[in-house]
Amino acid sequence: MDTKSLKLFQHLANSLHFGKTAAAYHLSPSTLSRSIQRLEEELGSQLLIRDNRSVLLTREGKQFLAYADQQISQLEFLKQSLNASQQELSGSLNIYCSVTASYSYLPPLLGNFRRAHPNIDINLDTGDAADGIDQIKNQRVDVAIAARPDDLVPSIHFQTIAAVPLAIIAPNIDCSVKRAWQAETVDWANLPIILPEHGVARKRFERWFRDKHQGRPNVYAQVSGQEALVSMVALGCGVGLSPIVVVDNSPVKERIQILPDTSIAPFDLGLCCFKKKLDDPIVAEFMAMATQP
Repeated sequence: MDTKSLKLFQHLANSLHFGKTAAAYHLSPSTLSRSIQRLEEELGSQLLIRDNRSVLLTREGKQFLAYADQQISQLEFLKQSLNASQQELSGSLNIYCSVTASYSYLPPLLGNFRRAHPNIDINLDTGDAADGIDQIKNQRVDVAIAARPDDLVPSIHFQTIAAVPLAIIAPNIDCSVKRAWQAETVDWANLPIILPEHGVARKRFERWFRDKHQGRPNVYAQVSGQEALVSMVALGCGVGLSPIVVVDNSPVKERIQILPDTSIAPFDLGLCCFKKKLDDPIVAEFMAMATQP
C-alpha cells in the first residue's frame, strides 16, 4: 500500500466525487476506481458505497481514512524534520487566487517570502475568487486567497489580509441601462442585473436587494469571476455588485459608474488553507510572513 494510493483515497474521501479526484491527480475515473478496488481487496473490506449519483464512506472507510490521514501526516512530519536540518526551505507552494488578487494583493505577500526562500517554486492558478475555498477543500492547492464565507468549516484556517468594500456598478456609456438607472425613479424590479454564479458577493447583493427593493432581481446573466461581471456591465448589459478593487484595476473602468450606496457591508479577504497544512513548514512560513509588514 503506497503513499499515492493513500493520498488518492484521502482526496476521494473528502471530495466524495470520482471525477474531481481523478481530475486533481490527472487520472481517468476508471483508473481511480481500479486503485480504490485494489485497496479494498488488500484490506478485505468495502471502503465506499458508490452509485451513479453519490459516493459515501462505509464505517470501514472512515476507519481507513483516519489511518490514511495519520500515515500521510507522519510522512509530512518526516519531511519537515529533514527540511529543518537544511539551512533553506525547498519545495513548492501552490496558490490559487483571482486575476485581480494576483496583482493587487499577492505581490506584497510573496515579495519577502521569495527573497527569504528562493528555492521554493511558486505555482499560481487563477480563477473565480468564489471558488477559492473549494480549491482548498478539494486539495488542488496549498493556499488560496478568498472571501471569508459565512459558513466557514472548522477544518479551514482563514487569515484576514484586507476588508474589501463593495459597490453597485452601472454602465457609463449611452445605453438603455444607463437611462434606466438615471431615471428619477429607478425601476429596480425590471433593471437587468448581472450576478456572480455563487459566492459571498452574490449573497451580499441578494440580501441588499431583498432589504431595499423586496422581491427578486431581474437577473440578466450569471458569470464566473468578478472581472467578467465588470466587463459585462461596461458593455451596457446591466448593473451588478463588484468589489471596488476589481473596478479600480479593470481596463474598462472608464466605462463604469459606481452608484452611491453605503448599506452593503464589505467582506473579509484572506489567505486560507487546511489547518493541518499549517504543519507543513513551507505553508506555515508563508502564512507567518504574510502577517509581517
